[in-house]
Amino acid sequence: MSHNDPYKHKNTITKATCPYCGVGCGVLAETDDYGIVTVTGDTEHPANYGRLCSKGTALGETVYLDERLLYPEILGEQVSWEQALATVAGRFAKIIEADGPDAVAFYVSGQLLTEDYYVANKLMKGFIGSGNIDTNSRLCMSSVVAGYKRAFGEDVVPGCYEDFERAKLIVLVGSNTAWCHPVLYQRIVETKKNNPDLKIVNIDPRETQTAGVTDLHLAIRPGTDSLLFNGLLVWLETAGEHHKLYTDNYTSGLQAALDAAKYSAASIEVVAEKCGLAENDVEKFFRLFARTERTVTAFSQGINQSSSGVDKINSIINCHLYTGRIGRPGMGPFSLTGQPNAMGGRETGGLANQLAAHMEISNKTHRQRLKRFWNSPVIAQS
Repeated sequence: MSHNDPYKHKNTITKATCPYCGVGCGVLAETDDYGIVTVTGDTEHPANYGRLCSKGTALGETVYLDERLLYPEILGEQVSWEQALATVAGRFAKIIEADGPDAVAFYVSGQLLTEDYYVANKLMKGFIGSGNIDTNSRLCMSSVVAGYKRAFGEDVVPGCYEDFERAKLIVLVGSNTAWCHPVLYQRIVETKKNNPDLKIVNIDPRETQTAGVTDLHLAIRPGTDSLLFNGLLVWLETAGEHHKLYTDNYTSGLQAALDAAKYSAASIEVVAEKCGLAENDVEKFFRLFARTERTVTAFSQGINQSSSGVDKINSIINCHLYTGRIGRPGMGPFSLTGQPNAMGGRETGGLANQLAAHMEISNKTHRQRLKRFWNSPVIAQS
């Protein structure tokens, strides 16, 4: 005989998303009647297919209540939600009345859901009347936003995770993927194992753990990434890798980009000297890029968080535009987001210089359109 303890059964499985990094892994959370939460990877989720890093694996350990604030407090005393909300609203109203709407600000987290981003942005820009709101994208992805808008006219990512498995060449730039995006790194490692023809180039001043899976590591001099990719653009022209049909129909400013690249990076010798690399390694990378159509160039904070981050990003994108390697499976420039739901914050206009739906706060027509849609009393001017 066996004894079935009625208190040990599992409840219904809840599907959720890991809140830590930009990969967005799917998780399955089970809670038993003792309050113990078990978190496992969702094998059906397209971001991770069941894989989890150490943070995601330990999610169940973060949900216990002992050290959590379970109710609102004012000056250390428990109060009702009604009193707490009235206090916050009253303080905000008093400050705004005395010093104007720009006297208050919101800094919102990457852990917010898209809907929460939208409401916070609507409150600040459409009802308080200030542009003083920023998402985590300001620190994490603002260079990418500017780079994408300069290249494509709007803030869009021209790729998806499946492109890594379809690529023949993956170029990792300014990204210690093994540590910062471990689940995505595991996908790359598995793809490499299943397809030995896949080549991986790692461009990073340091030889991190990520370099362990790569075929070529370029220990570039810090800050010279745009020189390297400008040199690649010049070399692609010399090697006859121009996709003229694509650039004639879908791009503008080609000659200006080439002229600027030639000014700073006219030859492999110049690039190697300025970037602190061996000439044969630079040429090896250039030849590999030139002969591999299905190329994904993935870049992260080593590129983004730089005083010249936008130029670095555009130098990468230019090489893909020049060769027409964009908008098709297994190819394209790909920004690896640092924090979760950065794109959700930008889509709802959460950055100070944006409005919802990728509209511009500097555009009077966009401001008036959103003010009408929100039926709001004011709209932020800047």
